[in-house]
Amino acid sequence: MTLRDILIAFGFVSVTALVLALLGLALLRHRLRRLRLPPDAGLFETLRAVPFGLVVVLDLLDLSLDIFSAPISWAILSRLGLQGLRQVTVIEALIPGTQVIPTMTLAWILARFSERVRLSPAVQSDPGEGVKIDQNFSPSSVKRRKL
Repeated sequence: MTLRDILIAFGFVSVTALVLALLGLALLRHRLRRLRLPPDAGLFETLRAVPFGLVVVLDLLDLSLDIFSAPISWAILSRLGLQGLRQVTVIEALIPGTQVIPTMTLAWILARFSERVRLSPAVQSDPGEGVKIDQNFSPSSVKRRKL
């Protein structure tokens, strides 16, 4: 296998990942626009509220564009109002060698299936309706429990 063959293979993987990411983003666009989160929602709250397809799209962008995916991911997540994911996505995109690891997908799985990470009572996820925010929620009404 020559250097030319390796570069062609990397180019093919990058272009394919970019096309799949753009296609996935187009398919998720309507669902993501209906998503409403509190402005101070953290990483795990945001991960639990967003659809799986979004984190796959972010990982595909990272794979295809390497460090150049950082400003694109930042712009996409800002436009969608998902500030809880911006910093982690950009930091992950800037770290060399993490492009082949689906970091956001693994974080989404961890956030969804971890017993210790709980969604705030103010945010309730309903697959058919997106995320609903309880307008009568008061942080002082939440009983704290030790983990």
